[in-house]
Amino acid sequence: MYSRQKTELDRLQAKVANGNMSRREFLSRVSAMGLGAMAPGLYMQSAAASPKKGGTLRLGMQGAASSDSLDPATFMAEYMINVGMGQLRNCLTEIDENNQLAPELAESWESSDAKTWIFNLRPGVEFHNGRSLKASDVVASLQHHMGEDTSSAAKGIVAQIETIQAQNDSQVMFMLTGPNADFAYLMSDYHLGICPANADGSIDTASGIGTGGYKLESWEPGVRTLTVRNPNYWKSGRAHFDAIESLFIADAGARENGLISGELDVITGPVAATAARLGQKPGIEVFYTYGNQHCTLPMMNNVSPFDNNDVVMALKHAIDRQEWLEKIWFGSASLGNDTPIGPANIYRATDDEIPQRDYDLDKSKYFMKKAGLSSLDLKISVADSAFQNSDDACVLFSETARPAGINIEVVRKPDDGYWSNVWLKDPWCASYWGGRPTEDWMFSQVYSANAIDTGWSETFFNNARFEELLPQARAELDNNKRREMYVEMQKIVHDNCSSIIPMFLPYAAASSDKVKRPENVASNWELDGNKCAERWWFA
Repeated sequence: MYSRQKTELDRLQAKVANGNMSRREFLSRVSAMGLGAMAPGLYMQSAAASPKKGGTLRLGMQGAASSDSLDPATFMAEYMINVGMGQLRNCLTEIDENNQLAPELAESWESSDAKTWIFNLRPGVEFHNGRSLKASDVVASLQHHMGEDTSSAAKGIVAQIETIQAQNDSQVMFMLTGPNADFAYLMSDYHLGICPANADGSIDTASGIGTGGYKLESWEPGVRTLTVRNPNYWKSGRAHFDAIESLFIADAGARENGLISGELDVITGPVAATAARLGQKPGIEVFYTYGNQHCTLPMMNNVSPFDNNDVVMALKHAIDRQEWLEKIWFGSASLGNDTPIGPANIYRATDDEIPQRDYDLDKSKYFMKKAGLSSLDLKISVADSAFQNSDDACVLFSETARPAGINIEVVRKPDDGYWSNVWLKDPWCASYWGGRPTEDWMFSQVYSANAIDTGWSETFFNNARFEELLPQARAELDNNKRREMYVEMQKIVHDNCSSIIPMFLPYAAASSDKVKRPENVASNWELDGNKCAERWWFA
């Protein structure tokens, strides 16, 4: 068989396996390739691996709180992202299993100048209550995050939208304040799920009604969510489970025990130190996906002593990242370099452009002296909600920082309510970010001056040169020039932002071997971009 023929056959078989091609179409197309005699057997082989319908998927996850809301503007951590974006609602675009931008509720989009964008909506899409999706729903859903009065976490993303208008029931036009070549990517943000519009132009966020593969059956914030399959889901070959039960289980050991006992089917965040042993147990698989997720130790630079960049630089040189890699993540992560642009971003600075920052006691002491300090007492707040084993990791940090005269007290905070009671409240804490598919997205949402206004900046970073480069890089269509700008922005964050970014982390998960997933799994978020509910199935 010729290699080109083999490639096409593999593609057709994959479509059958994923439920996206009928038997008749497969036989017809394989016969046209001159393989008619083999076609029935090849189909049976492919169909045997295809997703099966049925069963209730029981997810044990981190990142929920009793203060959680169904309002997409409030989503902050993995639990509500999975429920809100992965089960109940869809966005205009999505990141697919190959980590590529793909159409979702918008079947196509176009722009001639990267400033005016037309999105064409997919026909035949219905909300869970049977009402058809219209452009007015998209307009209202986006406007929910816009304006001075909104408290939406997506305010920094949509701030560049000058106007949004429904051209007709199936077409939406965006006018931006300036060109943005990556705008279609932004429309996949998990806050921007489309909700039904109310008569007054607001949206219905409380009911959980959306266009997603599952409908809300019951919801207890910070405890449990039950959704059931949407029988009219517009995506063919998706949403295979009858129902999804999502449980918040803060303790990693409890999640693992639930999986071992058969009470759970999938868990997030198995303990790094024992994940290999967990994966050796009969009927259990442990798997990792690698993307732009990273842990951070942000300091509020409007609070002393973090308003002194010499103090921040002393801390950045007092952490032994290699020790974290070996003792906390057992080699499964990769070193961070105090910039949020990760290995899956195309304009990430190379080691030659920004050399790796190492543990350097002499430099730490130098910056302490430059700050006029011989010793410094600090507190850092941590919880597993921020990142797993953040307490143990920061104890290591306290030990490596002590010889420089820096005394760090590690304060363990409750997991429940961490994001509402600790993050953006305590001057120094542990945090994490899933990373973003584009540099502009990450910088705009978290590091821009606008992010301070939206309540999404965890450092209150505000740099004039950075602000000058942000819209320029967003609009630049020459890749070489664009790269130069983004590398300069990374250097600015590396040396001037009061956040330590010690590590890029894999998304770790474990499941029963009865749970099947596609060969390719998205890495923009955990659990297949938090789309496991619609992309996975039971054997």
